[in-house]
Parts: sequence; structure tokens; C-alpha cells
Amino acid sequence: MKKLIALTVTACFFAMASFAQSGADAIVGIWLNQEKDAKIQIFKKGNEFYGKLVWLKNPKETNGQDKKDTKNPEEAQRNRLLMGLEILKGFKYDTDDVKWADGSIYDPKSGKTYSCKLTLKDKNNLNVRGYIGVSIIGRTDIWSRSN
Repeated sequence: MKKLIALTVTACFFAMASFAQSGADAIVGIWLNQEKDAKIQIFKKGNEFYGKLVWLKNPKETNGQDKKDTKNPEEAQRNRLLMGLEILKGFKYDTDDVKWADGSIYDPKSGKTYSCKLTLKDKNNLNVRGYIGVSIIGRTDIWSRSN
């Protein structure tokens, strides 16, 4: 009987861990930003989540060159291509509040980096809240899941 209880508890533990893992991975995929001019692929590295630009509506400059990170405050970074650039970094899944927090978002249009948290509005819409200091002082964009 004790072995049966131990086996049941172990099975429940693994089922809950699997559920928590799938909940954490719910943001993995490709998302279209609110302006509909970029797609960001969110992926997992270790226990953290990151996002990189994988599509741009206008990937080229007027001279035909690929767009670069020209607004970056670090001069040495200004020659990086925007395509493939990691703009979301270091998000950790918070099971209590069902959100991804403690990360940052880089805005290549301004060259600024903000603290950020991500919250699924539903399975196809992601609230992306960028802020300075506390999340009350910030802005939320809604990204939509891309096919």
C-alpha cells in the first residue's frame, strides 16, 4: 500500500511539473508586433526566455542595404543587422502570477532598453509591458501569434 501511495505521489509530481513546463512554454513561437512591421521569435534558453527579430516588413534601407542597429547607444553595436537581433532577454516564468518577468526589451527604433514583463492575454495575444523602474510607468503593446 505504501508503495502504491508513493507511486501515485510521484506520478502526480511529474504530471504537475509537466503542466508547469507547458504553461511556461506557452509563449514560445513567432509573434507579430502591434505595429505589424516585425515578427519576433520567442524561444527558451535554459530556464529563461528570449526573443529575436525574424521578419521585418521593410528589411532594407533605401540604398538596398540590410537594416542595421543604427540607433544603438553603443557605437560598436551600430553595425549589427536588425534581422536576427535579440530584443527580448532573460525572462523567467512566474507561476504565481502566470507571467514572464525580470526580462528586458530593446527597442531598435529608439536604441533604448526597458525592463519588461510578458503576460498572455489569451493563447494568441501577448501583452508586452515595457517600463522604467516600476511597471506603472510604462507602455503595453499587444502582440499577436503568427502562423
